[in-house]
Amino acid sequence: MAIQRTLSIIKPDAVEKNKAGAILARFQEEGFVVRAMKPIHLTLKQAEGFYAEHRERGFFGELTTFMSRGPVLVLALEREDAIAKYRDVIGATDPKKAADNTIRKLYGDNVGENAVHGSDSEASAARELGYFFSGYELL
Repeated sequence: MAIQRTLSIIKPDAVEKNKAGAILARFQEEGFVVRAMKPIHLTLKQAEGFYAEHRERGFFGELTTFMSRGPVLVLALEREDAIAKYRDVIGATDPKKAADNTIRKLYGDNVGENAVHGSDSEASAARELGYFFSGYELL
């Protein structure tokens, strides 16, 4: 298996509940190395740009409003098989359906406010990392 990078966003709901530190610690316990990290407060326009592929879906407005309501923590994480491992650690999109001890089960409230975002493929990881980090920002 190859070393990969993936994007993680600790979403506004988790930041508001002061769970960003616990979530970050869990990622590190799972063997992820932080290659870049920054707190930001997305504007609505930035959130719409990031989630542009979902523009035609019914949840787009709710999602982008939520993602721009407060600060988030954006992370570039690295490890062997990072994308698949990250998806295992965060759990299903719906916290009610997520496996026990996953990030979303522990810290998510519902499908919309589920604590974290993560890349779902190498192509999306490359696009998403590039959205938030310039090349020189990634160690």
